[in-house]
Amino acid sequence: MVYKFTLLSDEIDDFVRVINIDPEATFLDLHNAILESVNYEKNLMTTFFLCSDNWEKQQEVTLVEMDSGSEYDNLVMENTKLEELFSDEKQKLLFIFDMISDRAFFMELTDIIPGKSVDKPVCVLSEGDAPIQTLSDEAVLADPKLSIDENFYGDEDFDIDELDEEGFGDMNFDDSALFTDDPKF
Repeated sequence: MVYKFTLLSDEIDDFVRVINIDPEATFLDLHNAILESVNYEKNLMTTFFLCSDNWEKQQEVTLVEMDSGSEYDNLVMENTKLEELFSDEKQKLLFIFDMISDRAFFMELTDIIPGKSVDKPVCVLSEGDAPIQTLSDEAVLADPKLSIDENFYGDEDFDIDELDEEGFGDMNFDDSALFTDDPKF
C-alpha cells in the first residue's frame, strides 16, 4: 500500500509537491522527504499537526519530545508510524516548517493506493519554487506588504518623521508625577 500526500503553500500559488510513502514509514521519514523535496536544511525545528476538515489543529507530532499541556498525547516523529494516525483519504495535516513565523505547508492524504509499495519516500510531482525556509528580518523589511507607511498604525495622520531615533515621539511629560505620594497615582 502507498500513501500519496499532496503539499500546498498559501504563500506561493503554483507550489505543489506530491510525495508517495509507505504507511509503515514514520513521520520522521515524511519530514525528511518534505525537506528534501523543497531543498530545506534539516537543522531547524518543525512539527506536524493533524487537522480537522476546517484546518483546525488537533494532534501534534513533534520532531523532539516536548512537554505539553495539550489534551492530545505527546507524539514524536521518529516513533510514530503514519498508519497509526492515517486510515482515510482526505485527512489533513499541517507541516510547520518555520516555527518562529508559524509558516506551514497544507497537506492532505489525497490517495491510498493498495497493491503498490515503495521502499523509501519519493517526491513524484514537484511544481513551483518553495517559499524561503525562514523569514529573516531583512526579508520582512524588504516585503512591500509589510512596509511602514502613513497607514501603518491605522491613522492617516501618522507621520513617521515625528518619531525620534528610538521610535518614540516627543512625549513632553512631567516626570515628577511619577514620584509622588499622592494616592491617586
